[in-house]
Amino acid sequence: MSDAFIAETITITGHGGDEIEAYSARLIDPGKRVGGVVVIHHMPGYDAQTKEIARNFAYHGYNAIVPNLYYREAPGASPDDAAATARAAGGVPDERLVGDVAGAAEFLKSLPTANGKVGVIGYCSGGRQSFLAAVSLPLDAAVDCYGAFVVGDPPEGSPLKVGPLVDRAPQLSCPLLGLFGAEDKYPTPEDVKVLDEALTAAGKAHEFHVYENAGHAFFAVNRPAYRPEAANDGWEKIFAFYGENLSA
Repeated sequence: MSDAFIAETITITGHGGDEIEAYSARLIDPGKRVGGVVVIHHMPGYDAQTKEIARNFAYHGYNAIVPNLYYREAPGASPDDAAATARAAGGVPDERLVGDVAGAAEFLKSLPTANGKVGVIGYCSGGRQSFLAAVSLPLDAAVDCYGAFVVGDPPEGSPLKVGPLVDRAPQLSCPLLGLFGAEDKYPTPEDVKVLDEALTAAGKAHEFHVYENAGHAFFAVNRPAYRPEAANDGWEKIFAFYGENLSA
């Protein structure tokens, strides 16, 4: 299988027919049909680190795309400025997120190298949004990396205007992998347990891992929160999970 891929900024059709920016890392000629991954960026935005994640998926044999969820609020702005603008607006509306992920998934399915299967992955706010996408759209796999406020509301004073999603557990459309830190406050291990119990009660396939000595953002290589042992094990689990659920 060839690992040659092209990575570039493109335009896709998102929620409501809006044309939005996205970053695509797609295989040129893998020699077989492959699955696709929608990478949902974290609250700091559509940044270099998230684009690197998309390229990592392409290197490992998947077509990947990162929709710029803040594009409408701040086209052409730096990731920091765009994130600040989006936070001031209360974050990305849930309905719009679902529409943008649906558009990204359709782009992946349209590629000549696609096998028709699509997964999602998100970190931090993107983890919540990955779960939201998976209870709203017909997907094949979802990964929630320490998604905050799937259980519970944002703390008082938070700029985010979002609500909990745990009551939508019966609507989960695909297997879910959850990766969490034992020292995280959003979500706490107690929040993870609540979600685990809700999914179990609904009979939904899921696999959760909580890492000791890790807090929020333990995957983020450019932040003090980075925990190599947890992150490396997490990546192994992600690729095993996608290998099982996104293969032809």
